[in-house]
Amino acid sequence: MRAPAKTLNPAGKKHRFRKAWMHEHVSDHWVQEAQRQGYRSRAAFKLIELATRDKLLRPGMTVVDLGAAPGSWCQVLRGRLGPSGRIVAVDLMPMEPIAGVFFVRGDFGDPATLEAVEAALSGRQADLVLCDAAPNISGIESADQARGVHLGEMALQFAAVRLQPGGDLVVKAFQGEGFAGLQRSVQARFDKAYVRKPQASRDRSREVFLVGKGHRPVPPGEQ
Repeated sequence: MRAPAKTLNPAGKKHRFRKAWMHEHVSDHWVQEAQRQGYRSRAAFKLIELATRDKLLRPGMTVVDLGAAPGSWCQVLRGRLGPSGRIVAVDLMPMEPIAGVFFVRGDFGDPATLEAVEAALSGRQADLVLCDAAPNISGIESADQARGVHLGEMALQFAAVRLQPGGDLVVKAFQGEGFAGLQRSVQARFDKAYVRKPQASRDRSREVFLVGKGHRPVPPGEQ
């Protein structure tokens, strides 16, 4: 007698995947190090490496952090910029307060959010714009890739208006369709542009960071 065929169990598969991810997460070196040093996430070490390699941070800077929650990059900034630095964090998700960080909750493509960011900047232009934002994952690779590229384009557009001449940009990107175009856009706006993959990024992830150094402002009519 033939054994009955096994039925597919999507819920069980999803549970096993989540369990495996959680095991990998809690045993991850960077997760453990973040907990040890008091950072809110392992992402802190991505910024630390990028900042060291590309000389991004100095005391007294004005920095805008797009997609800031849960706030680990703001923790790094707060420690590196000193009391005279100004940090404006933006995210759709809530973020626990960090002393000395101005938090704006909203979509950085929304006019009301941008008005709030301008108020927090108090007339200053940014020395550095950071964007570690990632799209909500749908599971449809082409759609997720397109959303990721769109976020990068929005960050670049934000920086084109609010970044001072000679300023720098760091934006998360995912290698795949549309990445080369985003990279060319960064190259066109900055004196130097690099693709970086910090050690704290997971090996299997297509995540990289585009670093633009030396912003060249575009005339207002061409923005």
